[in-house]
Parts: sequence; structure tokens; C-alpha cells
Amino acid sequence: MSHSRLHVSGTVFEAFRRTVEQHEDGCFLCVLPQVAESYAIEARTWSYRQAAHEVQVLLRRYRQAGYGHGHRAGLMLENRPAFFFHWLALNALGVSVVPMSAEWRRAELEYLVGHSEICVAVVPADRERELSYAAQGTGRSLAVASVDLADLPQAAFAAPSATRPDVAAECALLYTSGTTGRPKGCVLTNEYFLEAGAWYADLDGWCAISPGHERLITPLPLSHMNAMAFSSMAMLLTGGCIIQLDRFHPSTWWDSVSLSGATIVHYLGVMPPMLLGAPVSERERDIGVRFGFGAGVSPHLHAAFERRFGFPLIEAWAMTETGAGAVVIANREPRKVGSACFGRPGPQIEYRVVDEQGRDVSPGQPGELLVRHAGDAPRYGFFHKYLKDAQATEQAWAGGYFHTGDIVQLDADGDLHFVDRKRNVIRRSGENISAVEVEGVLLQHPGVAAVGVAAVPDEVRGDEVMACIVPRERLNEAAGAALAQDIVGFCLERLAYFKAPGYIGFCECLPLTATEKIQRAQLKELAQGLVRSSACVDVRKLKKREVAR
Repeated sequence: MSHSRLHVSGTVFEAFRRTVEQHEDGCFLCVLPQVAESYAIEARTWSYRQAAHEVQVLLRRYRQAGYGHGHRAGLMLENRPAFFFHWLALNALGVSVVPMSAEWRRAELEYLVGHSEICVAVVPADRERELSYAAQGTGRSLAVASVDLADLPQAAFAAPSATRPDVAAECALLYTSGTTGRPKGCVLTNEYFLEAGAWYADLDGWCAISPGHERLITPLPLSHMNAMAFSSMAMLLTGGCIIQLDRFHPSTWWDSVSLSGATIVHYLGVMPPMLLGAPVSERERDIGVRFGFGAGVSPHLHAAFERRFGFPLIEAWAMTETGAGAVVIANREPRKVGSACFGRPGPQIEYRVVDEQGRDVSPGQPGELLVRHAGDAPRYGFFHKYLKDAQATEQAWAGGYFHTGDIVQLDADGDLHFVDRKRNVIRRSGENISAVEVEGVLLQHPGVAAVGVAAVPDEVRGDEVMACIVPRERLNEAAGAALAQDIVGFCLERLAYFKAPGYIGFCECLPLTATEKIQRAQLKELAQGLVRSSACVDVRKLKKREVAR
């Protein structure tokens, strides 16, 4: 079934146990001093054998308390090393883990507790009372425990299933970021995680992994699939070392990379502009990184990053829903740096690029990407379902393909290029404008620290482009007006005139998810408010076809 050399079978815990046998003295998990300080824990490294001991201690406590196959456990452990130990212990018993964002507050926690039906939540001491209140708000019984499980109550739910967990058993329930609407719960099986790791371990080109030798550093949250499914599983299956940061710290990033001895880094699109905007440091070249793995680097910054820091950023595409069932990656040359290329689909993927009527578009034309796994199991490697939402699950799979909601272009060579999320496209005077493309250009302006682009209504043109900008310096009204004009001029030299902002609003921060992605629904609300405020500069008169030429 799998195209990977590694055999996908059993559970994540069983795969971990096999790796312990092969790499018992190898480094499994490294906690750097800065991370240790952030979480008030010890800075140290666990070998695979030491990690296995930690897992066994927790496994016994969970089993004695009556937790087992068919139960779900909420983990509010952020990127602490304890996350890995609890996940593996629970997986051994067939308990599905539900990562909970520490950013969530009572209403959000009530939704998660009620929707996921977790029967136990492991949280830092200062959040235990909040989780108990959230459970009361749903009328559900919930055992709340501290990280060491010293106070773990007995399971108050139905007895666990007598069946043994296998590759098809639920491993985790991951909630989508919820950039629009309520987060959906993606049910992910052991197969999903094992296939993600096996796919990564089987890569060639720039991303070939040397078993037992790689050290992978990532600041991405374990409550999302990149860190939990791809980086964690790739290292777990190949005897590599996971260097999990608490979050992305731009000012100390290269110190962490250098100190950790990382050979692989994982990145988000928000990271390259911050690192490029920082002063040159001695540490940034004193590293042994072979490649970065991620998505969303601005095409305008991609080559500049690689020139300055000396390693390639390998763009990949996947979603929580697709896992490795339809992942695409630009791990071989030509990578077409600067064109938002994320590679060529391999033989294990069947795909279409379609217009709004569902008709295939020609190469060079933008359309929505539809994907499925090739062969007789089109959903292999994908999420199992949206929890309690069969209608949304089937709607996503309408016509036998998963509808990604991503707008892409296929070039004449068969490579795919990212345009934008379907819902982020701005329609101005009949022209489709990608918010991501405009954001990528605006981020290059020296006065822009962060930016989100959204549509605001225009009586004549339907939509107008609104840029919500966090400036690098505090501005008075005159300075803001001058900066806005300079930004538009900067844009007009680099983009078609109609793509430049018609309004520029200055703000202190942007609404972001835990993975530093812009929350588009909240951004739209911010834009609607800003456009009517004194912090907004109307620059529509500068948008002229002649200037762009």
C-alpha cells in the first residue's frame, strides 16, 4: 500500500519501541537552555532508552487509572518534552491524544471538551481549575491531572475497548487552526502518522535523511501536523534527534540552531522575512544545516534567504487533512526558487486543478487543487474524518477528490505553484488578486514589520485592496501618510497597479493563529474597522495604470 521503504504497520508506540531497540543510546529529544527556562524545566537530552523509561512510568499510571483503547486525552503541554512521553504512553494503550492550545480560553476550551469528549486533561498546574470549569460548562465529567500524573483520577468513562490498537486505530484528534469559523476536529489514525514519517524518511534529493545522524530543530507547535506528524515522526522512525523549541525567537534563532547542532530546520513563511530583517550575526553561518523544510516563504525573499544563510528552503505542500496521502515537495532541482513552486506530484498522487465550475484548467491558469492517493484506496494517508461532521467530510471529498481550497497554477513542466487560499482571493474590477502575493511584496519594504491584506468593499470596483500594516516604528499622522505613499510607490514598481493597496491602515498587531498564520476572518474584521478610522490612509488615487508602467 505505502510507497515508502519503511513498513507502515502497528502503532506509533510500536514503531518507537522498534527504534529504541536499534538506537537505544542515540539522542531522541534535546531541550535547549532557553526552552528549559521558558517552561521552568531542566535543560537536558534524553536518549531513546531514557525516553522509553519515561514513557513506561506514565504508561503504568494511565493503565492503573483505567484509561485505554477508545478513550481520548487532552494534552495542554505546548512544546514541552512531556508531550512526547504522554503521547507515546497513551498511544501504547490505544488512547487518542487531543493537543490543546495554551492560548485557548474558557469558551474555546468548553467547545473542545464538549466536542472531543476527552475523559482526561493533562495541563500545567495553573490551568487545572480553568479546565475543570470548562468541563462543568459542558456538563461533562473530566479528570484533570498535572504533568507528572501524581494526581491522576480514575477513569470515569466507559471501560476501554478490549481490542488491541492497530494501524487503523485513532492516534490523535487535531483541531484545524480555525482561521474561519469553528475549528474542525480531524480524526487521525496511526497509519496517518506512520505514513507521514515513512514518506519523509524515504525522501531523496535535498531532503535525504541519514538514519541515526539527523538533528531536527523546529519552533512549530506540537498541536499541529507539521511538528507532530512530519518532523517528530521522521526522527522517531529514523533514530534522529528532535530539538523542539517553545516557539520561534528571531533574536536567538541562530544561537539555538548553532548550539543544538541541527542538520535540519523546519520553518513557516513568517520566519524568513524576520531573519532577513535582523542584523548579520556571527552565528548565522556557524551552522551545519543541510536544508530547511516548510512552506510559505515569500517568492521575493526565497533566493535572498538562501544566499545569505547558505542552505536551501525546501517548499512543500500538505494539509492536516491530507497528511502524507497527497504531500508534494520541491526536493529536487530545478526548484524554481522565487516562483512559489512547491514541486511536482509524485506517482502516489492523483490530482486536478479546476475552475469554479469544476472543469480542469489549462497549465498557467489558476484553479483549485483537488487531490487523492493513487490506486484503490484514494483516502490512504489522509485524515479519517471530521469528528461529528459526516456532511463536511463527504463535502470535502465530493467527486472522489479531496477539495483543498488552495488556488494553484500548474506550469508546462508539471510543477505546481501556490497562488493563495481560495477564500483569500480579492476580486477587484474583474481581476483576481492574491492577498499572499501582495503581502510578500509589502514585507520587503523596510518600514513594514508585519502585514495582512484583505478586501474591503468598493462601490465601483466591488473590492479594494486593504493592507493592515504593523510599522517598524511608531508613527504620527504625517509620518503615517508619508510612509503609506512610499509603500504604494514601492508596490507599483513590483506589481500590476491594480494589486497595490488602495487603503493602508496602521495597527499594533495582526490576529494570528498558534502557528503564526493570519486569522483571515479576524483580519477582515480588522480591515473593516481600520478603513473607517484615522489610522487609515486612502491611497487609491496613486493606483494608476501609467505609474505601474
